[in-house]
Amino acid sequence: MKIQKLAVATCLGLGLVLGACGDTTKKTETTKTTEMVKKAPVYSTDDPQSMLAAMEYAHGGWGDLWSKGDVEYIYDYRTADGKADVSTERYVFATEASYGNYKQHQINVMPTEEGEVTQYFDGEKTMVMIDGKPMEDPQVNGVGDFLRKANYFWFVMPYKLNDKGTISKYLGQEDYNGTTYDKLEVTYDAAITGKEQNDIYILYVNPTTKLVDRFYFSLPFMGVTAPVLIANYSYEDVEGQMVATKRTYFMPNAEGAYGEEPSIVQTLSDIKFGNNFTKESIMEVN
Repeated sequence: MKIQKLAVATCLGLGLVLGACGDTTKKTETTKTTEMVKKAPVYSTDDPQSMLAAMEYAHGGWGDLWSKGDVEYIYDYRTADGKADVSTERYVFATEASYGNYKQHQINVMPTEEGEVTQYFDGEKTMVMIDGKPMEDPQVNGVGDFLRKANYFWFVMPYKLNDKGTISKYLGQEDYNGTTYDKLEVTYDAAITGKEQNDIYILYVNPTTKLVDRFYFSLPFMGVTAPVLIANYSYEDVEGQMVATKRTYFMPNAEGAYGEEPSIVQTLSDIKFGNNFTKESIMEVN
């Protein structure tokens, strides 16, 4: 499959496509309460939904994440040529409010402009500012809206994969890098999402840890309809949540082959939960 590498890299920078979230219905407090008391789900390859439930539990559980209220971290998105977008990210889980403050923005966030860029989605609308001045350019605001929603999605991805409308299928096992993984295909019901083409994931679930160490995915937004893009994740336990603090992405060339070095590397650092952010305080610069 021939892929325009630069275009796909740009879209990867834009949160790896918002459409990946399938159904975007917010998790509710009722879900939180139920999840906090349940025991570890049975993991069975005969029941793909049980695999997704076990994966959620292994990551720390939505209930635990919800109880933390919010998160702040430093997000470094870097391409192979050394360019980077570096932001301070903040999210409020109850409202899906999403804030990003960029002091370095060389790739997707106004790369030709000087100054500090701030993006904020309050749960309903998105605002973009440069050095405190609101932007009126529709394209700039569109990118900001896309990034705010997409970056939030990728942080809570282990829970979003089991959202309403999920269609899953067990694909057997495959060895990779010394581990035998259970492969699980996940996509979404178009009748639920309202989209003609929904993203497809091929998850490599570690049967011991129940974490997704690797996955293939499609990118219909950029014309990549087959799951040929690769992501490898490495995790850290941060206050009971298994957070993918290093993410490496590989894109195939025109012949369908992959290089040894990743096309994109994303790192999450200085992760802090429970900051008591409000609609007003989330934009206060430390």
